[in-house]
Amino acid sequence: MQWLSQQSTDAQTLEPALAAAQRALALNDTWHWNHVILGYISLYQQQYEQALAEMERGVALTPTEAGTYAALAMVLSCVGRTEDALAAAAQALRLKSEVADEHLGIVGTAYAVAGHYEEARTVLQRFLSRYPYRLDIHLMLAAVYSELGQAAEARVEVAEVLRLNPKFSLEVHKQRMPIKDPAVLEQHIAALRKAGLK
Repeated sequence: MQWLSQQSTDAQTLEPALAAAQRALALNDTWHWNHVILGYISLYQQQYEQALAEMERGVALTPTEAGTYAALAMVLSCVGRTEDALAAAAQALRLKSEVADEHLGIVGTAYAVAGHYEEARTVLQRFLSRYPYRLDIHLMLAAVYSELGQAAEARVEVAEVLRLNPKFSLEVHKQRMPIKDPAVLEQHIAALRKAGLK
């Protein structure tokens, strides 16, 4: 999360995270979160097939947990499988999460990447009411507000992103955001630029 939010000075934070996730998986191949974490790391390394396989394994191991479906929705939206992403997001919202509302940030991000901004706004706002210090979610909500034409709200979210990380760079974010389709990624970046990020 520090790597994604640009809050770490270590440019190689994914490699230690990957090594730790692989060790955890070697210790316990049946715990769903080991697969989900490895799936997220694979996603941010833009290894989409590996990410999808890990998320699907997480869902198979614990099909009644909201977080696994949220993680699957995130990967599906990033690879452009919008309908499948929306179905996984809907399933996540029907299920209970191990930690209250923790899955909502990922569900909201999946909705946003899929272009369903109204749904994304509601879910992201609910997440931030419980977890207000997540830079990545403020960032996504800024993009959502921008896409909805709510410029003032978008600027408020950008201000919060910059409060949490004054050195936040839109160019670095573009390199790290794992949206596979260049046109969708450019639309996301343009929305953030319009909201006031540089």
